Amino acid sequence: MSGRPPRAAADVGATHRYPEQAQFVSLRWGEVSALLVRPPEPRAMLAFAHGAGAGIEHPFMADMAQRLAGQGIATFRYHFPYMEARALSGRRRPPDRPPVLVETVRAAVAKAAALADGLPLFAGGKSMGGRMTSTAAAEVPLPGVAGLVFFGFPLHPPGRPERAAERSAHLNDVSVPLLFLQGTRDALARWDLIEETCASLGRLATLHKLEGADHSFHVLKRSGLTNEEVAAAAASRVSAWACEVGSQG
Repeated sequence: MSGRPPRAAADVGATHRYPEQAQFVSLRWGEVSALLVRPPEPRAMLAFAHGAGAGIEHPFMADMAQRLAGQGIATFRYHFPYMEARALSGRRRPPDRPPVLVETVRAAVAKAAALADGLPLFAGGKSMGGRMTSTAAAEVPLPGVAGLVFFGFPLHPPGRPERAAERSAHLNDVSVPLLFLQGTRDALARWDLIEETCASLGRLATLHKLEGADHSFHVLKRSGLTNEEVAAAAASRVSAWACEVGSQG
């Protein structure tokens, strides 16, 4: 599989001020593209996986990487193989099987660690990317990772809250702190259920409430907030939490 660098991400806001460095992740069957955003004086590094339907150039991923950089968090965002193939061919493909996704997480975290140059290392992602990161960490701890960050943990499929226990069971086997950034209108994580899930995980879990936000971190106009304010609040919380967890390590 080609490691051809992805196209430059589109400018989606004033937060786009840090350069993106094209990278790649080596896998057993080839390479996948990645992008490194590193502010001048970073305080931590985040291996940042994309969600099921959009890759590393999606506006949410690009914008959040820039916002995190503004908060002192370097990011290493990377493609899963199916998304790399989609980027090269232009044809939609379903996500890879979990073993492939998990192996990709491990390889990407190892590459991020090498680029971190001693910075506290975190891993996580948007939706499926976050869940695959926690799945990997539950199976075998990710070397050097101090904590996991979930940008909208997909606790259950839309309209299927009965799947919540099944989707979250593996979290009990994760041994590092967990930060959940969750909107109260998230169709993939009913609020009372994500609260119960985090409570069951005890002190390892921190739940940050994004009032009125859906799974894409979008809010309704009547909420009195803007999508930009929600994204800024999420990035700020990640930075504060990462600094706290990193200092404990």
